[in-house]
Amino acid sequence: MSSTAFQQLQDYLNQQVLGQPDFTRNLLIAVLADGHLLVEGPPGLAKTRAVQSLANGIEGDFHRIQFTPDLLPADLTGTDIYRPETGTFEFQQGPLFHNLILADEINRAPAKVQSALLEAMAERQITVGQRSYPLSDLFMVLATQNPLEQEGTYPLPEAQLDRFLMHLKLDYPDAETEQKILRLTRGEALNEQMPAPKPLTQADLFNARKEVLEVYLDDAVENYLVQLIIATRQPQHYDANLASWIGYGASPRATISLERCARAQAWLAGRDFVTPDDIMSICHNVLRHRIILSYQAEADGVTHDQVIDTILKLVPAP
Repeated sequence: MSSTAFQQLQDYLNQQVLGQPDFTRNLLIAVLADGHLLVEGPPGLAKTRAVQSLANGIEGDFHRIQFTPDLLPADLTGTDIYRPETGTFEFQQGPLFHNLILADEINRAPAKVQSALLEAMAERQITVGQRSYPLSDLFMVLATQNPLEQEGTYPLPEAQLDRFLMHLKLDYPDAETEQKILRLTRGEALNEQMPAPKPLTQADLFNARKEVLEVYLDDAVENYLVQLIIATRQPQHYDANLASWIGYGASPRATISLERCARAQAWLAGRDFVTPDDIMSICHNVLRHRIILSYQAEADGVTHDQVIDTILKLVPAP
């Protein structure tokens, strides 16, 4: 399958979500790499709109879940309902049985609810009582966090963050994009809707995923990818400052995610081989939530992105 259809879908997403081309590209990378996204950004940056637009472009259904402190696991998974007319219990599916899920403000729900979602993400199944129920082959979670408020939230533990393929950070648009947003919303209020492209079938999507896995990865480029991960675990071999900044490095899941995302990035660009630039361009989003900073780094005001920048400078590219 050609990447043209996905490029057309990306063009449509860029028309719906203005000024966020990296966000829309990473949405498609996550779909192609069969992973989940954690998106951090202030409210009002079209996160819900982006997922809805993606659902319009792919054969599948969409559901938004607003996470709150009083949410229960059954509100996500579903529950057994007693039917008095038959005297039996019948399982009623929850919102996790949709294809595309927006978990809005995931850190506002307590640990039990987060665990129910994370089991679905990791195992592609949910458990209710003594029974487990498989989820659809097309299942993607986009979870959001609001960085402006921390009161009344339950931060995700690092081990759970590792379940996300990428951690994206969004920021406010510039003045020119803000004007385009005004015109777009005004047009929509006047029922001037943009036509959605013909939805990609799930068969097309699964075929594209196979093609992504077949994108050529040279041994030298693969070794470079692995050395980037090793540098997070053995920073003392590269730089004393780097060693003082990293508490714990990235897991093997990071290596797998970086490789899958780099292949998807190359495939979307119309290439059948991965370059070091593909790895560099996706590295921050894949490693940002997987490196645990030391107290020294926090005291010095060093961010995850600065640590990753340093690693990219220290590890020689082929």
